[in-house]
Amino acid sequence: MAQKTGAGVRAVVRVIREPAFVGMTPRRREVCWDFGVPAREAPFAVVDGLRVELRAGWILLVTGPSGSGKSSVLAALAEEVGAVRWVGRGRFAEDRAIVDAVAPRRELRTALEILTACGLGEPRLWLRRYGDLSDGEKFRAALARAVGEAMSSCKRVPILCDEFASVLHRRAAKAMAYNLRKLVTREGLILVVATAHEDIIEDLRPDKILRLGGTDASVADTGVMGRAISLQRRMVIEPGGVADYRHFAPMHYRHRDGLGFVDRVFLMRERPSAEPLGIIVFAHAPLELAMRNWCTCGRFVRNGRRLNRELRILRRLVMHPDIRGCGLGHWFVRQTLPRAGVRFVECLATMGAVNPVFERAGMTRVGRGPMPRGRVALLERLNQWKLDPFSDEFERQVGRCPRVRALVEKTVRDWVRVARGDASYRARVRQGGELARAFRQIIGEPPVYYLWDREREYPRGDLDRHDPSARVVRRRVRDRHDPR
Repeated sequence: MAQKTGAGVRAVVRVIREPAFVGMTPRRREVCWDFGVPAREAPFAVVDGLRVELRAGWILLVTGPSGSGKSSVLAALAEEVGAVRWVGRGRFAEDRAIVDAVAPRRELRTALEILTACGLGEPRLWLRRYGDLSDGEKFRAALARAVGEAMSSCKRVPILCDEFASVLHRRAAKAMAYNLRKLVTREGLILVVATAHEDIIEDLRPDKILRLGGTDASVADTGVMGRAISLQRRMVIEPGGVADYRHFAPMHYRHRDGLGFVDRVFLMRERPSAEPLGIIVFAHAPLELAMRNWCTCGRFVRNGRRLNRELRILRRLVMHPDIRGCGLGHWFVRQTLPRAGVRFVECLATMGAVNPVFERAGMTRVGRGPMPRGRVALLERLNQWKLDPFSDEFERQVGRCPRVRALVEKTVRDWVRVARGDASYRARVRQGGELARAFRQIIGEPPVYYLWDREREYPRGDLDRHDPSARVVRRRVRDRHDPR
């Protein structure tokens, strides 16, 4: 049996293959006669007495050609260790969303981090059932569940994954390997993967590699490898246009929102003329925002000309699902901020509460804006009417009930006017389902506000959202200047 230590386990692995004998048939006899091979193969050792050490924060990669015994080694290792988490074993509940099956006893933020690291970084996929996913998505979901189980366990048990990323596009496999390396190191997990694809080694950065298929199987150190994902070295950034966003719109969780008055668009490609893997849209900003007024000391209050000359809003950052979470997003933002052509760039990001991509890109996280006036009363009224905005019945009520539609129309229209500076939004001509979907996207927590100043003069003041004096300053600026 394996020897358990404070930092992991040590195991001695022995795999002896003894092919089964099947009865002689005329064809078997003819093959043996013509090619001179024996009817029964002699037993042979895949590994014999191989010492394997697994430590917290380590990744062991078992690699070799097809048929070299990778699956047998994983099975023998699991038998020696005892308690392990296998990827792909166990059933998903048919009536539960994927997000409910990953680390259910941990907070939501942890589950989303695991899903993103395993290649499921799209909110729409988090809400799907396992049976509704593609084969590649099912593998990622199974990996995320196994990782979540290991993180929720009081002891760090090894996570075993056979045929690692074999069903994925190689670009997606490299990105997932890179993300898993970060997660394993940060959480002190133990991961053992088996694959015949060695193109992931640079990004997976395993601590040990067991190579099979040669004359002598042995575990070797990998040495020091690069810290950035290998794809980054080949990435190029090119100017784009609004038409390019059509390709990325379905990949964004708020793809029905408009882009406003677009100023500049940039695309990220793996090489010139290749498929675009990312897009950034810079647009003209709304005239007044409370957080902007506060952190710039009222620099743009009632000064549309200065605002138009000095500031843009980062309206969209969309990355291809294959490469999300591997650091290319904040690299893309960092490279394009100086190309926006203005001194200031701001951003309002709901995902900022989960993913610090804009902070890593060099933008300053100012914090969440205040809850819009009347939002609490609005939610209380919906509760009195016994309406759930996320139910199918809500869409029907918006289409049939005049008082519900009037409330939804006003909420959406006010939000569009304040957030985008678009007073021409005609809510009355929208279908009930379209209005209901827009309403759902704006009734939650306010987005996180970010600001980038090329000259690093702003934002000013104490940015701690819990500082009472800061709240007083924000309230004074808001009441004095913000039309809300």
